[in-house]
Amino acid sequence: MNKEIIIKDIEHIREAAHEFIEVFYNIFADKNAVKCFAFYAPMGAGKTTFIKAICEELGSTDVITSPTFAIVNEYTLSSHLSTIYHFDLYRIKKMEELYDIGADDYFYSGIPCFIEWPEMAESALPDETIKITIVPQDNGSRIVSFSIEQ
Repeated sequence: MNKEIIIKDIEHIREAAHEFIEVFYNIFADKNAVKCFAFYAPMGAGKTTFIKAICEELGSTDVITSPTFAIVNEYTLSSHLSTIYHFDLYRIKKMEELYDIGADDYFYSGIPCFIEWPEMAESALPDETIKITIVPQDNGSRIVSFSIEQ
């Protein structure tokens, strides 16, 4: 099933994040589920901003920023999940760089992984990875789309 969430504007991003969490509640709740979410979007489309809103809706009080230079940030949550990993793979040039940071350990940990710029890592991502596309619209809104199995 194809699904779309509309982010009307920045003032409504938390509502869109809440809707995203509701859609994926069963995956988040399943301790054995692979929880990788690959975010595809052009530069400036709002990947980090949307991930920040999702983490805040899940109870994080950490300062959530793009892990462009760190490659991965870990956020603590007050919800049942306890942790989220946030990747920014924009600077990754070779698969060896992913393996050097132990990315596969993160991806298969059962802890949610939100991955920006996943193109370089696609062959390392679990088959169950959910691919999310964010498309900016002329009116300033964003369409977040993905497919989920019923």
